[in-house]
Amino acid sequence: MRLFRYLLSLMLVCCATAAAAQSFVTVHGTSLRSPFHEGTAYRFCGTNMWYATLLARKDDAGNRERLHRELDRLQAMGIDNLRILVGADELPSTTAHTVTPCLQDANGRLDKKALEALDYLLAELERRRMVAVLYLNNAWDWSGGYAAYLRRAGAGIAPSAAGETYNDYVAFCSQFSVNEKAQELYLDFVRRIVSRKNRITGKPYAESPAIMAWQVCNEPRPFAATSKRGFFNWIATTARLIKQLDPNHLVSVGSEGYYGCEKDMALFEEIHALPEVDYLTIHIWPVNWGWSNRQALFQALPRVYIEAEKYIDMHVRVARRLNKPLVIEEFGYPRDRNFFTPGTTTGARDGFYAFVMNQWKKQPVIAGLNFWGWAGEGRPGFTRPLPEGDTSREGKTMSELAVWQQGDDLLSDPPHEPQGWYSVFDTDTTTIRILQDR
Repeated sequence: MRLFRYLLSLMLVCCATAAAAQSFVTVHGTSLRSPFHEGTAYRFCGTNMWYATLLARKDDAGNRERLHRELDRLQAMGIDNLRILVGADELPSTTAHTVTPCLQDANGRLDKKALEALDYLLAELERRRMVAVLYLNNAWDWSGGYAAYLRRAGAGIAPSAAGETYNDYVAFCSQFSVNEKAQELYLDFVRRIVSRKNRITGKPYAESPAIMAWQVCNEPRPFAATSKRGFFNWIATTARLIKQLDPNHLVSVGSEGYYGCEKDMALFEEIHALPEVDYLTIHIWPVNWGWSNRQALFQALPRVYIEAEKYIDMHVRVARRLNKPLVIEEFGYPRDRNFFTPGTTTGARDGFYAFVMNQWKKQPVIAGLNFWGWAGEGRPGFTRPLPEGDTSREGKTMSELAVWQQGDDLLSDPPHEPQGWYSVFDTDTTTIRILQDR
């Protein structure tokens, strides 16, 4: 009888574990499985919508009505996978153009309204059977990230990552991977977020089917060869902690790939070989990486296709060796003639998007894509007419006018970049048609 009760209890535990697994996205070799795509591999074309948690705020900084419309638009397009910033950190430096309002202040306190917004967003995604990849940190200062934790740890104030001080920023932030205090502050934040209970659904985040994966960081980099070991150890520690707090959901790194690992493919493979890391990620930015330039976007496309295919293939080989899926979770290209405003053409970008889509279709190991990024009905602030007599735009260049200001619509372009540059608006019909061609 005792043996019977033991076997029965073991069977019930196994059944409960299997039932729980069916509620979440899971990995099976080089493919994903989703509870919403029964019996077939989950292969998705998704988007980046880092600002979704800000739209979900109930106060004047948010816009829940727009959030509902954007989620409904994306769902109607067949886009059910969103990559989203959990929240911004305050005061990375005195010069960074950082998104506000913040989730975490300069003393590590979490803003109640921002947490409520995160709860609300996940509840809305659950209701629509959509999923999110939630990144918990940022190597760049537009949401605080590395620089904010280093400042709190007493390392000083970071230079801006934009413009002429970029190399100074890189040198400063190379400390993060070896600064134990900064990492302790970050890991404390991870514990508080991943172990949170949703006040709307009443469920712990660990039980939410709206979360596909927790992500260690957006574009984490060691930023120096001397920081590589610390970088690996930090990734390993964070991934292990997340799995301990939430064994139901996937964990990913958020890496750009080769360029995010100081051009060290062995390091890329090592961090993605960690048993707590469930799938590989890469990003593709042809202009940033010198494959193209802003003045010759069309002319550069043949080279862009060659370089992008080589970049994808080198990471596909690693994914096959590790027997894990690969996700191209960021890829972007500017609007034609480097314009920013809605209604301008997107022929070069459409060509690049079509190329990446074709790579996804022909490579089963590529489980998904997240284009950068969805702006939907949002519009850049500089396109609005000024009140009579307002001279605030006089003498300023388009790039200066185009950065995000408090009160502007949130777009996919981070606040320090020209708003509309990489954004896909709801009026970009040719781009949307390519994204729906599956």
